[in-house]
Amino acid sequence: MSGFNDREKGQEAKFAHDSELRFKAEARRNKLLGLWAAEHMGLSEEHAKQYAAEVVASDFEEAGDEDVFRKISGDLKAKGASVSDDMIRQKMAELVAVARDQVLNEG
Repeated sequence: MSGFNDREKGQEAKFAHDSELRFKAEARRNKLLGLWAAEHMGLSEEHAKQYAAEVVASDFEEAGDEDVFRKISGDLKAKGASVSDDMIRQKMAELVAVARDQVLNEG
């Protein structure tokens, strides 16, 4: 029975670790996406960092990525940036891998 309990605890620890990495990678992706969008909006470096933090916070509005997408899309359109919704979605997908690699390389 001890082996089963050890295996169960190991699986729980792995699940917790994987969940934490996923959360960090999503937050990093959102930060990178915010910085990318800020560049397209012509924001200064200081304002870009603030905007990236707003994008990260916007992800807590609802489950999934649509809250982040709506924020980025709406803000880019409001600033008159010529970035299509398809470009935003493509960048979001691209940055998932970049963010995951960054988080994994940090340890």
